[in-house]
Amino acid sequence: MTHPVNHKSSGKRNGPLRSSIRNLRQRYKTRLAIYKARRNRSRSKSTFIGVTGSSGKSTATALLAHILEGHGQVLPLKPYNRLASLIEAVSEGRHPVEYVVVEAGIMSKGDMQPMADLLQPDVAIVTLIDIEHFKSFRTREAIAEEKSALVRATRPGGIAVLNADDDLVLAMADQTPERVVTFGREREADYRVTHVSSSFPGNLQIEIAWRGGNLVVVLQLLGEHFWPSVAASVATAIELGVDPQTIVQQCATFTPLPNRCQIYPTREGPVFIVDTEKAPLASLPLAMRVVEQAVAPRKRIVLGQISDFSGNPKTKYRDAYRAAITVADQVVFVGENAHRSKASDEDRKSGRFVALQTARDVFDHVRQTAMKDELILLKSSGNLHLERVALAWNHDVKCWTDKCGRKVNCFLCGLYEHPFEEHAAIVRQKKAANRKNRLRRQCKRILPWRQGVSDDPKT
Repeated sequence: MTHPVNHKSSGKRNGPLRSSIRNLRQRYKTRLAIYKARRNRSRSKSTFIGVTGSSGKSTATALLAHILEGHGQVLPLKPYNRLASLIEAVSEGRHPVEYVVVEAGIMSKGDMQPMADLLQPDVAIVTLIDIEHFKSFRTREAIAEEKSALVRATRPGGIAVLNADDDLVLAMADQTPERVVTFGREREADYRVTHVSSSFPGNLQIEIAWRGGNLVVVLQLLGEHFWPSVAASVATAIELGVDPQTIVQQCATFTPLPNRCQIYPTREGPVFIVDTEKAPLASLPLAMRVVEQAVAPRKRIVLGQISDFSGNPKTKYRDAYRAAITVADQVVFVGENAHRSKASDEDRKSGRFVALQTARDVFDHVRQTAMKDELILLKSSGNLHLERVALAWNHDVKCWTDKCGRKVNCFLCGLYEHPFEEHAAIVRQKKAANRKNRLRRQCKRILPWRQGVSDDPKT
């Protein structure tokens, strides 16, 4: 007797099997990619530079790459700081590329070691150590231990560039037999930051003294807290033989990264300071100081979600509000933590405190109450994508989903002018176009005699 096949249940039974096959296939592809990257690293004559730290590493990576572009050929930066982008960078780091500058970030314990082993940096840079990814590490010491793997992996004849003002970073000097170069502001260092000034609407100015003399660099960055990124980049560039005058010129033309204390002017409206890439508790005083030192007809702070702290969140948001209201004319809390501000009835009635639910609510509020040339700080973890409040002044933003789940900010995503419901289809179309272009390039390499033939089917 034959029994009918239940295709629905059969599909369910095959579900885990298909998932296992996909996982095995992905692991195989990853291992193969790592093998190819390691082989390329062993053969490459490029100088590989790894940058890590709890803060400022993205700016240091981008700034150093920009400085080195005035001295030699640099591999274009990858947009992420995880193992996958590192594999891609190491795989492409070969002649005629002279410098490969990569950012090495971590999320949990064990993340740094495979990246360090793959990169084997000629130069390892550590900006500073602070609390980040609190659930995984809990203490600064645990974070330092994880990030020190990059320093231990420094190649023979390489350099470790370390922050002398940070005890945990400076202690990493004992973990490598290679040469150590230090930079600092408070302590004696090989590259001593002797002066820092930054006040909106002015630019960041830093003076650095070292054995070769003094160097004054001016950048389009906002905030004195960028000094470790700048000092680390300048120290590394000088150690690699870049002419000081080239460093000054390249620093002046460096474009700040989006979402990291980025100045975002609008047409006939406010000037935004967009600092919404992440918001660990330790970074709040730095952002508040930027607002405090600024000169503007009115100052407002929009505060979203805070991360990386222990203890009761009520006290953290309450203290954040108290710090913000001392330097701003109005503070706007957005999201589910607005009730934790403990703002007084007087502040609520006078409008000095405003509680809103979504990024769209914030935009509507700011649009209705805006003053020309006022300064508005947007500060939050990246999941709220508060950068849309600034983007909506110069663009037709149609994506106002509360939490879209994208890890990248809206500047990198680039789909903010399309409703969220259309994003998946647009991404599929872009991937299909990329696959087609990649296949076409491969065909041209395999069939070199067709390189002079037009792609137009009529010819």
